[in-house]
Amino acid sequence: MIFPLLHLVLIAIAVSLALIFTYRAVLEKDLVKAVAFSAAQSTAFALVFYLLAAPDIVLAYVAIAVGIYTAIMLFLIRKTESYEEV
Repeated sequence: MIFPLLHLVLIAIAVSLALIFTYRAVLEKDLVKAVAFSAAQSTAFALVFYLLAAPDIVLAYVAIAVGIYTAIMLFLIRKTESYEEV
C-alpha cells in the first residue's frame, strides 16, 4: 500500500520541478540558460512518463525534447545574440 503513495509523491515532485523549470525558462533573459531550463523541464517530464510506465514515450521524448531540440536551439543561439533584448 505504501508503494502507490510513494509513486504519486514522486510524480508530484517531478511535475512541480517541471513547472519551476518552465517558469524560469520563460523569465530568463540569457537564452542559453533558458534552453538549459527547458532541457531540465523536459527531463522532469521524462521522469513523469517513466513513473507512469510509458517507456516508449520516454525514449522518444528524451531523444527529441532533451537531445535534438536542445542542440538545435543552442546552434541557433550561437548564430545570434546570447541575450534577449527587450
